Amino acid sequence: MMMKKECQKKYKKFHSRLMKDKNDQKAGCQLMKQTKILVEKNVPCKMRDGVVLYADIYRPDKEGKFPILLTRHPYGKDLPLYSYRYLDTNRLVENGFVVINQDVRGRFHSEGEFYPWKYEANDGYDTVEWAASLPYSTGKIGMFGMSYYGYTQLLAAIKKPPHLAAIFPAMTLNEQRNDFVYHNGVFQTGGFETWTLESIVADLLRRKIKDPTEKKEAIRKLADNLNKMEELYHFTPYNEWPPLKELNVADYYFDQISHAPEDEDYWKEANIADKYMDLQIPAFHLSGWYDCFTGPTLMNYEEMKKTGQPQKLIVGPWGHGYFASVQGECSYGVHASGDWIDLEEDITDLHIRWFNHWLKGTDNGIETEAPVKIFIMGINKWRNEMEWPLKRTQYTNIYLHSSGKANTRTGNGSLSMNFPEAEVSDTFIYDPENPVPSKGGGTLFIGVQTAGPLDQGRIEDREDVLVYTTEPLTEAMEVTGPIKVKLWALTDAKDTDFTAKLVDTYPEGRAIILTQGITNAKYRNGNQPEKELNGEIVEYEIDLWATSNVFMPGHRITLEISSSCFPQYAPNPNTGKSLIDSKKAVKAQQVIFHNEKYPSHMILPMISNN
Repeated sequence: MMMKKECQKKYKKFHSRLMKDKNDQKAGCQLMKQTKILVEKNVPCKMRDGVVLYADIYRPDKEGKFPILLTRHPYGKDLPLYSYRYLDTNRLVENGFVVINQDVRGRFHSEGEFYPWKYEANDGYDTVEWAASLPYSTGKIGMFGMSYYGYTQLLAAIKKPPHLAAIFPAMTLNEQRNDFVYHNGVFQTGGFETWTLESIVADLLRRKIKDPTEKKEAIRKLADNLNKMEELYHFTPYNEWPPLKELNVADYYFDQISHAPEDEDYWKEANIADKYMDLQIPAFHLSGWYDCFTGPTLMNYEEMKKTGQPQKLIVGPWGHGYFASVQGECSYGVHASGDWIDLEEDITDLHIRWFNHWLKGTDNGIETEAPVKIFIMGINKWRNEMEWPLKRTQYTNIYLHSSGKANTRTGNGSLSMNFPEAEVSDTFIYDPENPVPSKGGGTLFIGVQTAGPLDQGRIEDREDVLVYTTEPLTEAMEVTGPIKVKLWALTDAKDTDFTAKLVDTYPEGRAIILTQGITNAKYRNGNQPEKELNGEIVEYEIDLWATSNVFMPGHRITLEISSSCFPQYAPNPNTGKSLIDSKKAVKAQQVIFHNEKYPSHMILPMISNN
């Protein structure tokens, strides 16, 4: 009854808004406000070392001073798909902002050499202060952008430019080592190789090659390689990856993968994960449950909240840079779309309200609203919350058990809240040359249906995937928050990986991925390596980041355990070496324990809304 009343109330609000729009249209053109936008192309901005970066500026074509919204990225300021993507920047200008869109160092029109993240902190500082000095600037600067240009905001903010007043980092990271090049010690093959070849290389070729014929041939080779990416993911060692060797560009790729996670001096340059207290700035964080940076974005919100500066967070059922209401194999309703959030506003509206408050001093109530807005999948509803993670969370251990069943769609093991007793362990063979394929989740690489909520049925049929599942639920169960798996395992390898995947199994058998994680044995306790394994039972903690989902009656909660997820992550060769600089790989026997001494379990954040 309560849900029905809420829906009726939401519909009335939605309907009244539609009728207002129709009435405005009927009133005639005299109600339409004419807006002129002045566009300045390739405006130079000199950095402290003399390198000149170029930007396009969009501003109201009228007298006065305006706050400035700045974005800085490597994708080409002249390409709307990358430059604006999820925002209507014309509407930002119509609402009294100047929008500056800058090519970062070494990209497209800007001078200098491109090296991911290396120059973004200082260049960001210099650009913010330059923007504040423009004759039409009020001196109040905000920054916006997602992914790479979400992180350029944070790197600039860490330097504390005096005129930077607020930021809106979307779907971004907190250091390049973790969740960009590596993830818990595992090389991110699909994401890093795809990003470099698809998003970066073309402009590097245009800048490097002057002869038109040679340039055309190089671009053709690039296209050929992009067309066979799924084959190229399999090439090892990665430090000899043919597309980049052949084209002789993007040397940063080889440089970065030559540095192991423990090389702190190298990675600290573009790391904010240990500098959060320096980020004294209001920030609105945007994420998606199927984003490749969900974990870092949530951490950014949590840690920056501790600074005492106002922070807001919104998380939709979205993938990386993809805000549609249909994701993967699931439809969440039009109200889930970034174009119509909760039938109230779109993502551009969020930006306008946020920056109106912090850059114009508008008292629009945004600071007093609930700081967190999340989409709960399963029941497909938005909900406002006062914090993240939720204080009312009941962290509940769900234990792995043997069932004696064959490895079928119903699983070869069970999950329950009962503490395990004396039980037989489970064994599988992990073959790096036949890794478990990546299918869905927060992925970012080339392929057919690679990301989002996809059915894991064929994955669960594999002999190298252990499947643990509950009995069908008799009542709805909400899981919202961070999820971890504690796994006690034995391997005959010198080094190996373990994966975990949380799945919502439907009554008809569909197994929809919610979130997943991986950990490397060598780096199981962080970025400092452990000694080689030597036949001992080891406890692993696998971080699955977070989700929000209601498992409906008749559904099952499922946990998959394996040792690979390719090409999202590089297969571990089990030799003690890495496929970054080695080709040799051997099979490994993996044993998963679940008994009184080694009670392997998943920690679920259960929510009661009574």
